[in-house]
Amino acid sequence: MTEQNLKNEIAISAVTMVDMNKAPSDYPVNAVQRATTMIEAAAQIQSLPKYLAVEGPVGAGKTTLARKLAEVFAYPLMLEPVAENPFLDRFYAEGASQALPTQLFFLLHRARKVSDMPGNDLLDSSLVADFMMEKDELFAKLTLDSKEFLLYQQIQSSLKVKPPEPDLVIYLQAPAKTLKDRVLHRGNTFEQSIELDYLDAMNDSYTEFFHYYEQAPLLIVNASEVDFANNDEHFLALLEQILCMEGTRQFYNPNPTLI
Repeated sequence: MTEQNLKNEIAISAVTMVDMNKAPSDYPVNAVQRATTMIEAAAQIQSLPKYLAVEGPVGAGKTTLARKLAEVFAYPLMLEPVAENPFLDRFYAEGASQALPTQLFFLLHRARKVSDMPGNDLLDSSLVADFMMEKDELFAKLTLDSKEFLLYQQIQSSLKVKPPEPDLVIYLQAPAKTLKDRVLHRGNTFEQSIELDYLDAMNDSYTEFFHYYEQAPLLIVNASEVDFANNDEHFLALLEQILCMEGTRQFYNPNPTLI
């Protein structure tokens, strides 16, 4: 079945699920109701992804999207503890001198989060996360010098963490300037000193990482002009793409003027 045919089937199923005896005012009108109807319709046609991981650089919107997906799928939500890292503000302000403690804090906390996952039972469970354990090394390579990275690898190896593979990874992309503007707009004090060069380097690292990523189906989203937090149509259009995902790798480049 082609992607367009699948979209048509979901749309038809969603319509048939609406009780035609109800008044128009009773039809699904808000984003959560509409999303729920779409998900229920898709579930009649195919198996839904049970473990969704949202990834992308700071400012791409991954935590916002993860929260909304967890809400409409009614899945548990797992977030990484960014605001809890006591070294992060120093790292953004001082750079390399604070890279190692910052990275080790994230490594240990992400490892603990992964250890809290249902393990082998994840196949029978559900989850939305705004991080992948595998991306931890991506940041380590970006921020640590060679000796620090060697120490990081030794600690990482000693943890013996083997995260389960997601059913779908959603990778949000955006230019460094867009990321910087979003970070400044949301006003988190510890993020205000993030350098544009650092965001450029982070984007390059993500691009390289996902270029070779083959462990799970991957949906690459151009998130530079979409607003999942405040625009329901943008979110619902992406949800449709998620529900109609076919194959192991797809690119989604929405044109907000057409949504």
